[in-house]
Order: sequence, then C-alpha cells, then structure tokens
Amino acid sequence: MTNPPAFFQHHVFFCINQRDDGRASCGDCGATAVQKYAKQQIKALGLNGPGKIRINQAGCLDRCDSGPVLVVYPEGIWYTYVDKDDIDEIIDSHLVHGTIVRRLQLADPNPTLPTV
Repeated sequence: MTNPPAFFQHHVFFCINQRDDGRASCGDCGATAVQKYAKQQIKALGLNGPGKIRINQAGCLDRCDSGPVLVVYPEGIWYTYVDKDDIDEIIDSHLVHGTIVRRLQLADPNPTLPTV
C-alpha cells in the first residue's frame, strides 16, 4: 500500500512565541510580521493552496534561543532569519527550487536535498 500524497508540498511553521519571563523569544524579533510577509509572498507567487505551500504561525517550537526560527515540513529543515531578504531566499531556494539555504539552516543537513 502506498501513502497518499501530502496535502501540502511544503508546510512552513513560524514560531511567533512571546515569552513574558525575560527569556529570548521569536516574538521579540518581529516574527509575526515576517510570517505575514512570507504568507503574502507565497500568495503573490501563486504558490498557496492544496498541493502547494502553506505558511502557518506556531506557538513555541522550543528553539527561541536560536531565533527567530521557522521549520519547513515534510523535510524538517529548521531555519533562522534576520529580515525579509532571508525569507525571500528561503522561498526561492528551498520552497521553489528544493535547495537548502545552508547559511540560515539550524538543523543538521539533510543529504537528500542539494545545498546552496
């Protein structure tokens, strides 16, 4: 029996957690605005919807110390970012062309994808 195709080709979760105890949090780094920007870019490129790409907000992903962070599934590739240019690079390189953006990657390399 084969597995059915995934509902989304890529599912991207942006941590937007805002801690109130003084510890680092992705929310302190403008994560909500950047997540909205990514969602707008994917929509503008016509890449949103079933079988394509979904951009979501997430609560704490437990990596705020490396933040801000996002994770791309199904690959499980973790990224950090500084600004919208980094998000544009992740969209173009990873989501569109299937190439990990190594300079922004947090997790161990996934040998099944080429890198830039």
